Amino acid sequence: MLFTDVIRAKRDGAELSPEQIRFFVHGLADESLPAEQVSSLAMAVFLNGMTFEEAATLTIGMSRSGTVLDWSDAGLDGPVVDKHSTGGVGDKVSFLLAPIAAACGCFVPMISGRGLGHTGGTTDKAEAIPGYNTAPDFETFRNVVKSVGCAVIGQTADLAPADRRLYAIRDVTATVESIPLITASILSKKIAAGLDALVMDVKVGSGAFMPSHDKSVDLARSIIATAAQADLRTSAVLTDMNEVLGTTAGNALEIAESMAYLRNEYRDSRLDDVVMALCAEMLLLTGMESDLDKALDRCGQAVTSGKAAERFDEMCVALGGPAGFVANDGKHLAQAPVTRAVHASGFLAAVDVRAVGNAIIELGGGRRQVGEALDLSVGFSDVARIGTLLDGETPLAVIHAASDDDAALAERLLLEACTVQEEATRAAPVVHEKISG
Repeated sequence: MLFTDVIRAKRDGAELSPEQIRFFVHGLADESLPAEQVSSLAMAVFLNGMTFEEAATLTIGMSRSGTVLDWSDAGLDGPVVDKHSTGGVGDKVSFLLAPIAAACGCFVPMISGRGLGHTGGTTDKAEAIPGYNTAPDFETFRNVVKSVGCAVIGQTADLAPADRRLYAIRDVTATVESIPLITASILSKKIAAGLDALVMDVKVGSGAFMPSHDKSVDLARSIIATAAQADLRTSAVLTDMNEVLGTTAGNALEIAESMAYLRNEYRDSRLDDVVMALCAEMLLLTGMESDLDKALDRCGQAVTSGKAAERFDEMCVALGGPAGFVANDGKHLAQAPVTRAVHASGFLAAVDVRAVGNAIIELGGGRRQVGEALDLSVGFSDVARIGTLLDGETPLAVIHAASDDDAALAERLLLEACTVQEEATRAAPVVHEKISG
């Protein structure tokens, strides 16, 4: 089979056969297909789409392209469940939800990705923790999940290798925003992780890959329907990405905010709403709770009691990070040499969140090409919420940069991304709706 024929077929709007899709997956996994051919097919799919049958074949094929985990012999006394976000700016939910769910009795083998397009990556953020191993061998990964209850790691070479390569190529070829490719990428990793259930956080807004509500619903339904083909119980929560989630955006800065949350020191209300909604849905989907209020209370107590913080510390040490990290993160996280407050006058009315994410890339906190090293210290802190009155005292954000020139560029980009007006605007609720199969 000639792969150029496969590219041509999809370029011309044809439906690919299962054999053609399996040929594609095999060539991704063993790297026999060159990057330019992979990117050509990705663009053809982006432009012409895929049928549900094509997407399901691609998803299941990529999930089986490497190791598939099996937890049935691990002796776990709770459900194996995970959460996945479709991406956003300032989305540090994974570092909160995993230990909270573990403290509630779940087992969370969270296999995450790196930054994709304008969005930050959980794996990149985890690597801001000195010594933290985001690529342990499977035996270590299984042992940490079993003993601690959660492990947040990156995608390893053995797990869905076909997706790992396609993911990296999509990131730098403007082919990210494709419902079938997003569906296949997310679910191939989750199916390979051997989950009992999955909760999706589907973002909607200017910082989401699916900026419209209808497109986000389409993506949620695509993921739920495709997951059903693999007998994976899945539900989705649509959440707002029309402004940065929380008060920080950038790798080390988001880890610092996450640790303040786990210490119950500061919990941004929008971030807290998303974390609690998703964690409660995990308990409901797995049958650990049948009442939403009880599920929310159980999740909240995991934070206020300090049990979630304990789980994070245990996970951190088990994966090579420093002991007592939650309480002492400031001693370990890299800090940018230049900080600059950005001021404006008036009420913050709207944010182009994609542009904010791109500004972090310009600072060096995200990738322009495959394999590019990141500056994990850069980004934005003290990010203002929509409706905030900005003045000489209250900044739009504080820039963390490697140089004065970088800070000046980021300031210009941030100001261009934000709309300020004389009257206050009320922000939309952060949790929109729940979608189930």
